[in-house]
Amino acid sequence: MKNSTKFQLMSMMFLMFFSWGAWYGQMSKYLLTTLHSTGDQVGMAYTTFSIASIAAPFFVGLIADRFFSAQKVMGVLNLLGGVILYFLCQNTDAENFFWYILAYTLCFAPNLALSSSIAMNQMQNPEKEFPSIRVTGTVAWIVVTNIIGFMALGDQVTIFQIAMISSFALGIFAFFLPDTPPKADANSSISQIIGLDALQLFKDRSFLIFFISSILICIPLSFYYAMANPSLTDSHMTNVENKMSLGQASEVIFMLLIPIAFMKLGVKKMLIVGLIAWIVRFICFGYGDGISSEWILYIGIILHGVCYDFFFVTGQIYTDQKAGVKIKNAAQGLITLATYGIGMGIGSKLSGVVLDIYTSNGFHDWKSVWMVPAGIAVLVLALFVLFFKENKKAAFENASL
Repeated sequence: MKNSTKFQLMSMMFLMFFSWGAWYGQMSKYLLTTLHSTGDQVGMAYTTFSIASIAAPFFVGLIADRFFSAQKVMGVLNLLGGVILYFLCQNTDAENFFWYILAYTLCFAPNLALSSSIAMNQMQNPEKEFPSIRVTGTVAWIVVTNIIGFMALGDQVTIFQIAMISSFALGIFAFFLPDTPPKADANSSISQIIGLDALQLFKDRSFLIFFISSILICIPLSFYYAMANPSLTDSHMTNVENKMSLGQASEVIFMLLIPIAFMKLGVKKMLIVGLIAWIVRFICFGYGDGISSEWILYIGIILHGVCYDFFFVTGQIYTDQKAGVKIKNAAQGLITLATYGIGMGIGSKLSGVVLDIYTSNGFHDWKSVWMVPAGIAVLVLALFVLFFKENKKAAFENASL
Protein backbone atom coordinates (compact mmCIF):
# COMPACT_ATOMS: atom_id res chain seq x y z
CA MET A 1 0.00 0.00 0.00
CA LYS A 2 1.26 3.46 -0.87
CA ASN A 3 1.94 5.77 2.05
CA SER A 4 -0.46 8.30 0.54
CA THR A 5 -3.23 5.69 0.46
CA LYS A 6 -2.50 4.66 4.04
CA PHE A 7 -2.68 8.30 5.12
CA GLN A 8 -6.05 8.66 3.38
CA LEU A 9 -7.45 5.59 5.14
CA MET A 10 -6.12 6.69 8.52
CA SER A 11 -7.66 10.13 7.99
CA MET A 12 -10.98 8.47 7.11
CA MET A 13 -10.95 6.49 10.36
CA PHE A 14 -9.91 9.55 12.36
CA LEU A 15 -12.73 11.74 11.02
CA MET A 16 -15.35 9.00 11.41
CA PHE A 17 -14.55 8.21 15.05
CA PHE A 18 -13.92 11.88 15.85
CA SER A 19 -17.50 12.58 14.77
CA TRP A 20 -18.88 9.61 16.73
CA GLY A 21 -16.84 10.24 19.87
CA ALA A 22 -17.90 13.89 19.99
CA TRP A 23 -21.44 13.06 21.08
CA TYR A 24 -21.93 9.37 21.95
CA GLY A 25 -20.61 9.22 25.51
CA GLN A 26 -21.78 12.74 26.35
CA MET A 27 -25.30 12.59 24.89
CA SER A 28 -26.87 11.44 28.17
CA LYS A 29 -25.34 14.36 30.08
CA TYR A 30 -26.62 16.79 27.44
CA LEU A 31 -30.11 15.30 27.52
CA LEU A 32 -30.39 15.22 31.33
CA THR A 33 -28.80 18.63 31.94
CA THR A 34 -29.74 20.79 28.97
CA LEU A 35 -32.96 19.27 27.62
CA HIS A 36 -34.11 18.02 31.07
CA SER A 37 -34.99 14.63 29.64
CA THR A 38 -36.37 11.70 31.59
CA GLY A 39 -34.33 8.54 31.98
CA ASP A 40 -36.60 6.79 29.48
CA GLN A 41 -35.97 9.53 26.90
CA VAL A 42 -32.22 9.07 27.40
CA GLY A 43 -32.55 5.32 27.00
CA MET A 44 -34.64 5.70 23.86
CA ALA A 45 -32.06 8.08 22.37
CA TYR A 46 -29.40 5.40 22.77
CA THR A 47 -31.63 2.71 21.24
CA THR A 48 -31.42 4.61 17.94
CA PHE A 49 -27.90 3.33 17.36
CA SER A 50 -29.14 -0.23 17.83
CA ILE A 51 -31.98 0.39 15.38
CA ALA A 52 -29.48 1.82 12.91
CA SER A 53 -27.13 -1.14 13.47
CA ILE A 54 -29.93 -3.52 12.49
CA ALA A 55 -30.81 -1.48 9.41
CA ALA A 56 -27.23 -0.84 8.24
CA PRO A 57 -26.40 -4.37 6.99
CA PHE A 58 -29.52 -4.38 4.80
CA PHE A 59 -28.64 -0.96 3.36
CA VAL A 60 -25.00 -1.84 2.72
CA GLY A 61 -25.64 -5.40 1.54
CA LEU A 62 -28.70 -4.86 -0.64
CA ILE A 63 -28.01 -1.38 -2.01
CA ALA A 64 -24.53 0.02 -1.47
CA ASP A 65 -22.57 -3.14 -2.28
CA ARG A 66 -24.57 -3.75 -5.44
CA PHE A 67 -25.03 -0.43 -7.15
CA PHE A 68 -22.66 2.28 -5.84
CA SER A 69 -19.00 2.79 -5.01
CA ALA A 70 -18.51 2.61 -1.24
CA GLN A 71 -16.64 5.92 -0.96
CA LYS A 72 -19.45 7.77 -2.76
CA VAL A 73 -22.08 6.23 -0.50
CA MET A 74 -20.00 7.28 2.51
CA GLY A 75 -19.71 10.82 1.16
CA VAL A 76 -23.45 11.24 0.58
CA LEU A 77 -24.40 9.72 3.95
CA ASN A 78 -22.04 11.97 5.91
CA LEU A 79 -23.14 15.12 4.10
CA LEU A 80 -26.75 14.18 4.81
CA GLY A 81 -25.81 13.39 8.42
CA GLY A 82 -24.26 16.84 8.77
CA VAL A 83 -27.47 18.47 7.56
CA ILE A 84 -29.51 16.44 10.07
CA LEU A 85 -27.14 17.43 12.89
CA TYR A 86 -27.62 21.10 11.94
CA PHE A 87 -31.36 20.79 12.58
CA LEU A 88 -30.76 18.67 15.70
CA CYS A 89 -28.69 21.54 17.12
CA GLN A 90 -31.68 23.88 16.71
CA ASN A 91 -33.98 21.51 18.60
CA THR A 92 -34.76 22.20 22.26
CA ASP A 93 -37.50 19.62 22.80
CA ALA A 94 -36.52 16.35 24.50
CA GLU A 95 -39.35 14.42 22.82
CA ASN A 96 -38.40 15.52 19.29
CA PHE A 97 -34.72 14.83 19.92
CA PHE A 98 -35.31 11.09 19.43
CA TRP A 99 -36.35 11.55 15.79
CA TYR A 100 -33.38 13.74 14.94
CA ILE A 101 -30.83 11.39 16.49
CA LEU A 102 -32.55 8.38 14.86
CA ALA A 103 -32.27 10.01 11.44
CA TYR A 104 -28.61 10.81 12.08
CA THR A 105 -27.62 7.34 13.34
CA LEU A 106 -29.30 5.77 10.31
CA CYS A 107 -26.86 7.84 8.23
CA PHE A 108 -23.86 7.16 10.47
CA ALA A 109 -24.11 3.41 11.20
CA PRO A 110 -23.34 2.24 7.64
CA ASN A 111 -19.98 4.03 7.95
CA LEU A 112 -18.64 1.19 10.09
CA ALA A 113 -19.05 -1.39 7.32
CA LEU A 114 -18.24 1.03 4.49
CA SER A 115 -14.97 2.17 6.09
CA SER A 116 -13.82 -1.43 6.56
CA SER A 117 -14.72 -2.24 2.96
CA ILE A 118 -12.86 0.79 1.60
CA ALA A 119 -9.78 0.07 3.72
CA MET A 120 -9.55 -3.67 3.12
CA ASN A 121 -10.07 -3.22 -0.62
CA GLN A 122 -6.64 -1.54 -0.66
CA MET A 123 -4.86 -4.25 1.36
CA GLN A 124 -2.94 -7.35 0.41
CA ASN A 125 -2.83 -8.59 4.01
CA PRO A 126 -5.69 -7.11 6.09
CA GLU A 127 -4.71 -9.07 9.22
CA LYS A 128 -1.44 -7.16 9.40
CA GLU A 129 -2.37 -3.86 7.75
CA PHE A 130 -5.85 -3.11 9.12
CA PRO A 131 -5.07 -2.77 12.88
CA SER A 132 -2.62 0.11 12.38
CA ILE A 133 -5.28 1.97 10.38
CA ARG A 134 -8.22 1.10 12.64
CA VAL A 135 -6.39 2.20 15.80
CA THR A 136 -6.44 5.75 14.40
CA GLY A 137 -10.15 5.74 15.17
CA THR A 138 -9.50 4.99 18.84
CA VAL A 139 -6.95 7.81 18.91
CA ALA A 140 -9.57 10.16 17.42
CA TRP A 141 -12.07 9.17 20.13
CA ILE A 142 -9.48 9.95 22.81
CA VAL A 143 -8.62 13.30 21.19
CA VAL A 144 -12.19 14.55 20.81
CA THR A 145 -13.32 13.51 24.30
CA ASN A 146 -10.31 15.26 25.80
CA ILE A 147 -11.09 18.43 23.85
CA ILE A 148 -14.66 18.31 25.12
CA GLY A 149 -13.51 17.58 28.65
CA PHE A 150 -10.93 20.37 28.85
CA MET A 151 -13.42 22.86 27.42
CA ALA A 152 -16.26 21.59 29.67
CA LEU A 153 -18.61 21.04 26.73
CA GLY A 154 -20.11 17.69 27.76
CA ASP A 155 -23.56 19.12 28.53
CA GLN A 156 -23.59 21.64 25.68
CA VAL A 157 -25.08 21.42 22.17
CA THR A 158 -21.52 22.08 21.00
CA ILE A 159 -20.86 18.31 21.07
CA PHE A 160 -23.27 17.92 18.15
CA GLN A 161 -21.88 20.99 16.40
CA ILE A 162 -18.42 19.40 16.51
CA ALA A 163 -19.92 16.18 15.11
CA MET A 164 -21.67 18.20 12.39
CA ILE A 165 -18.45 19.89 11.24
CA SER A 166 -16.49 16.62 11.19
CA SER A 167 -19.38 14.90 9.41
CA PHE A 168 -19.28 17.51 6.64
CA ALA A 169 -15.49 17.16 6.51
CA LEU A 170 -15.70 13.37 6.15
CA GLY A 171 -18.50 13.72 3.60
CA ILE A 172 -16.33 15.87 1.35
CA PHE A 173 -13.14 13.89 2.02
CA ALA A 174 -14.84 10.56 1.19
CA PHE A 175 -15.19 11.47 -2.50
CA PHE A 176 -11.39 11.60 -2.74
CA LEU A 177 -10.83 8.18 -1.15
CA PRO A 178 -9.59 5.24 -3.29
CA ASP A 179 -12.33 3.87 -5.50
CA THR A 180 -14.18 0.88 -4.06
CA PRO A 181 -16.59 -0.24 -6.79
CA PRO A 182 -19.77 -2.20 -6.06
CA LYS A 183 -19.40 -5.96 -5.65
CA ALA A 184 -21.75 -7.85 -7.93
CA ASP A 185 -21.73 -10.98 -5.77
CA ALA A 186 -21.75 -9.32 -2.35
CA ASN A 187 -24.43 -10.40 0.15
CA SER A 188 -26.73 -11.79 -2.49
CA SER A 189 -29.55 -12.68 -0.12
CA ILE A 190 -31.19 -11.39 3.05
CA SER A 191 -30.32 -14.63 4.88
CA GLN A 192 -26.62 -14.06 4.16
CA ILE A 193 -26.80 -10.42 5.25
CA ILE A 194 -28.23 -11.20 8.70
CA GLY A 195 -26.08 -14.32 9.05
CA LEU A 196 -28.73 -17.05 8.93
CA ASP A 197 -26.21 -19.33 7.21
CA ALA A 198 -24.41 -19.44 10.58
CA LEU A 199 -27.38 -20.88 12.50
CA GLN A 200 -25.86 -24.33 12.04
CA LEU A 201 -23.32 -23.34 14.71
CA PHE A 202 -26.12 -23.50 17.30
CA LYS A 203 -25.85 -27.28 17.16
CA ASP A 204 -22.79 -26.76 19.33
CA ARG A 205 -24.18 -26.08 22.82
CA SER A 206 -21.15 -24.07 23.90
CA PHE A 207 -21.43 -21.72 20.93
CA LEU A 208 -25.14 -21.28 21.68
CA ILE A 209 -24.26 -20.40 25.30
CA PHE A 210 -21.64 -17.94 24.05
CA PHE A 211 -24.18 -16.40 21.64
CA ILE A 212 -26.80 -15.96 24.38
CA SER A 213 -24.17 -14.60 26.78
CA SER A 214 -23.01 -12.08 24.15
CA ILE A 215 -26.54 -10.70 23.80
CA LEU A 216 -27.09 -10.56 27.56
CA ILE A 217 -23.77 -8.87 28.39
CA CYS A 218 -24.61 -6.11 25.88
CA ILE A 219 -27.41 -5.09 28.23
CA PRO A 220 -25.01 -3.91 30.97
CA LEU A 221 -22.66 -2.59 28.26
CA SER A 222 -25.45 -0.20 27.27
CA PHE A 223 -25.69 1.03 30.86
CA TYR A 224 -22.03 2.04 30.65
CA TYR A 225 -22.33 3.97 27.40
CA ALA A 226 -25.59 5.67 28.37
CA MET A 227 -25.11 6.37 32.08
CA ALA A 228 -21.39 6.49 32.98
CA ASN A 229 -20.86 10.16 32.10
CA PRO A 230 -23.76 11.66 34.11
CA SER A 231 -23.11 9.21 36.95
CA LEU A 232 -19.44 10.19 37.26
CA THR A 233 -20.41 13.86 37.01
CA ASP A 234 -22.95 13.50 39.83
CA SER A 235 -20.28 11.76 41.94
CA HIS A 236 -18.33 15.06 41.85
CA MET A 237 -15.62 13.81 39.50
CA THR A 238 -14.18 16.68 37.47
CA ASN A 239 -13.11 16.60 33.81
CA VAL A 240 -15.15 13.45 33.32
CA GLU A 241 -14.67 13.22 29.55
CA ASN A 242 -10.88 13.46 29.90
CA LYS A 243 -10.78 10.75 32.55
CA MET A 244 -13.18 8.48 30.67
CA SER A 245 -10.79 8.55 27.70
CA LEU A 246 -8.48 6.40 29.84
CA GLY A 247 -10.93 3.60 29.01
CA GLN A 248 -10.05 3.86 25.31
CA ALA A 249 -6.34 4.00 26.19
CA SER A 250 -6.67 0.76 28.18
CA GLU A 251 -8.57 -0.74 25.25
CA VAL A 252 -5.50 -0.24 23.04
CA ILE A 253 -3.18 -1.75 25.67
CA PHE A 254 -5.26 -4.87 26.33
CA MET A 255 -5.83 -5.33 22.60
CA LEU A 256 -2.07 -5.79 22.27
CA LEU A 257 -2.11 -8.31 25.13
CA ILE A 258 -4.74 -10.57 23.55
CA PRO A 259 -2.28 -12.84 21.67
CA ILE A 260 -0.35 -13.50 24.90
CA ALA A 261 -3.56 -14.04 26.88
CA PHE A 262 -4.79 -16.54 24.29
CA MET A 263 -1.69 -18.67 24.79
CA LYS A 264 -1.76 -18.42 28.59
CA LEU A 265 -5.48 -18.58 29.35
CA GLY A 266 -7.44 -19.89 26.37
CA VAL A 267 -10.86 -18.70 25.22
CA LYS A 268 -13.03 -19.69 28.19
CA LYS A 269 -10.82 -18.14 30.86
CA MET A 270 -10.43 -14.95 28.83
CA LEU A 271 -14.18 -14.62 28.43
CA ILE A 272 -14.64 -15.27 32.16
CA VAL A 273 -12.05 -12.59 33.02
CA GLY A 274 -13.97 -10.18 30.79
CA LEU A 275 -17.27 -10.95 32.54
CA ILE A 276 -15.73 -10.58 36.02
CA ALA A 277 -14.29 -7.22 34.95
CA TRP A 278 -17.81 -6.03 34.03
CA ILE A 279 -19.09 -6.92 37.50
CA VAL A 280 -16.18 -5.19 39.26
CA ARG A 281 -16.46 -1.99 37.21
CA PHE A 282 -20.18 -1.57 37.91
CA ILE A 283 -19.57 -2.06 41.63
CA CYS A 284 -16.82 0.58 41.39
CA PHE A 285 -19.21 3.03 39.71
CA GLY A 286 -21.81 2.32 42.40
CA TYR A 287 -19.54 2.75 45.42
CA GLY A 288 -16.89 5.21 44.19
CA ASP A 289 -17.03 8.92 44.92
CA GLY A 290 -15.27 11.78 43.16
CA ILE A 291 -14.39 13.43 46.48
CA SER A 292 -13.34 10.74 48.96
CA SER A 293 -12.68 7.67 46.78
CA GLU A 294 -12.05 8.79 43.22
CA TRP A 295 -9.49 5.98 42.79
CA ILE A 296 -12.38 3.50 42.81
CA LEU A 297 -13.95 5.32 39.87
CA TYR A 298 -10.61 5.23 38.05
CA ILE A 299 -10.56 1.45 38.40
CA GLY A 300 -14.04 1.26 36.85
CA ILE A 301 -12.93 3.43 33.92
CA ILE A 302 -9.62 1.66 33.24
CA LEU A 303 -11.29 -1.76 33.33
CA HIS A 304 -12.96 -0.86 30.03
CA GLY A 305 -10.07 -2.41 28.11
CA VAL A 306 -10.45 -5.75 29.89
CA CYS A 307 -14.24 -5.67 29.66
CA TYR A 308 -14.39 -4.94 25.95
CA ASP A 309 -11.30 -6.70 24.58
CA PHE A 310 -11.44 -9.87 26.68
CA PHE A 311 -15.10 -10.51 25.91
CA PHE A 312 -16.05 -8.89 22.60
CA VAL A 313 -12.77 -9.04 20.68
CA THR A 314 -12.01 -12.50 22.07
CA GLY A 315 -15.56 -13.50 21.18
CA GLN A 316 -15.02 -12.39 17.57
CA ILE A 317 -11.91 -14.54 17.37
CA TYR A 318 -13.73 -17.50 18.95
CA THR A 319 -16.57 -17.10 16.45
CA ASP A 320 -14.09 -17.00 13.60
CA GLN A 321 -12.49 -20.23 14.83
CA LYS A 322 -15.78 -22.06 15.31
CA ALA A 323 -17.22 -21.01 11.97
CA GLY A 324 -14.32 -21.75 9.67
CA VAL A 325 -13.75 -20.11 6.30
CA LYS A 326 -17.06 -21.00 4.63
CA ILE A 327 -19.44 -19.24 7.01
CA LYS A 328 -17.17 -16.91 9.01
CA ASN A 329 -18.67 -13.76 7.46
CA ALA A 330 -22.21 -14.97 8.16
CA ALA A 331 -21.26 -15.86 11.74
CA GLN A 332 -19.69 -12.45 12.41
CA GLY A 333 -22.72 -10.75 10.85
CA LEU A 334 -25.09 -12.72 13.07
CA ILE A 335 -23.10 -11.89 16.22
CA THR A 336 -22.95 -8.19 15.33
CA LEU A 337 -26.67 -8.01 14.59
CA ALA A 338 -27.54 -9.80 17.83
CA THR A 339 -25.21 -7.83 20.10
CA TYR A 340 -25.15 -4.26 18.81
CA GLY A 341 -28.69 -4.54 17.47
CA ILE A 342 -30.75 -6.64 19.90
CA GLY A 343 -28.61 -6.74 23.07
CA MET A 344 -27.66 -3.08 23.20
CA GLY A 345 -31.13 -2.05 22.08
CA ILE A 346 -32.67 -3.84 25.07
CA GLY A 347 -29.97 -2.49 27.36
CA SER A 348 -30.40 1.11 26.22
CA LYS A 349 -34.13 1.02 26.82
CA LEU A 350 -33.72 -0.75 30.17
CA SER A 351 -31.07 1.70 31.39
CA GLY A 352 -33.50 4.59 30.94
CA VAL A 353 -36.30 2.77 32.73
CA VAL A 354 -34.00 1.86 35.63
CA LEU A 355 -32.77 5.45 35.93
CA ASP A 356 -36.36 6.69 36.21
CA ILE A 357 -37.13 4.07 38.88
CA TYR A 358 -34.20 5.24 40.98
CA THR A 359 -34.79 8.97 40.47
CA SER A 360 -36.67 11.02 43.04
CA ASN A 361 -37.05 14.81 43.11
CA GLY A 362 -34.31 15.16 40.52
CA PHE A 363 -31.86 13.04 42.55
CA HIS A 364 -30.43 9.90 40.88
CA ASP A 365 -29.62 6.96 43.14
CA TRP A 366 -26.64 5.84 41.07
CA LYS A 367 -25.60 3.13 43.52
CA SER A 368 -28.90 1.32 42.96
CA VAL A 369 -28.76 1.99 39.21
CA TRP A 370 -25.34 0.34 38.84
CA MET A 371 -26.33 -2.71 40.87
CA VAL A 372 -28.79 -3.66 38.11
CA PRO A 373 -26.17 -4.19 35.35
CA ALA A 374 -23.84 -5.71 37.93
CA GLY A 375 -26.54 -8.26 38.79
CA ILE A 376 -27.15 -9.02 35.10
CA ALA A 377 -23.41 -9.56 34.59
CA VAL A 378 -23.34 -11.97 37.56
CA LEU A 379 -26.14 -14.02 35.99
CA VAL A 380 -24.34 -14.09 32.63
CA LEU A 381 -21.13 -15.20 34.36
CA ALA A 382 -22.95 -18.03 36.13
CA LEU A 383 -24.60 -19.16 32.89
CA PHE A 384 -21.27 -19.09 31.08
CA VAL A 385 -19.21 -20.89 33.73
CA LEU A 386 -21.77 -23.67 34.14
CA PHE A 387 -22.54 -24.47 30.53
CA PHE A 388 -19.70 -23.28 28.28
CA LYS A 389 -17.02 -25.83 27.43
CA GLU A 390 -13.99 -24.93 25.35
CA ASN A 391 -13.12 -27.46 22.66
CA LYS A 392 -9.71 -26.33 21.47
CA LYS A 393 -9.28 -29.23 19.06
CA ALA A 394 -12.59 -28.57 17.30
CA ALA A 395 -11.88 -24.88 17.07
CA PHE A 396 -8.50 -25.57 15.46
CA GLU A 397 -10.00 -28.00 12.97
CA ASN A 398 -12.77 -25.56 11.97
CA ALA A 399 -10.33 -22.70 11.60
CA SER A 400 -8.25 -24.75 9.17
CA LEU A 401 -11.15 -25.73 6.88
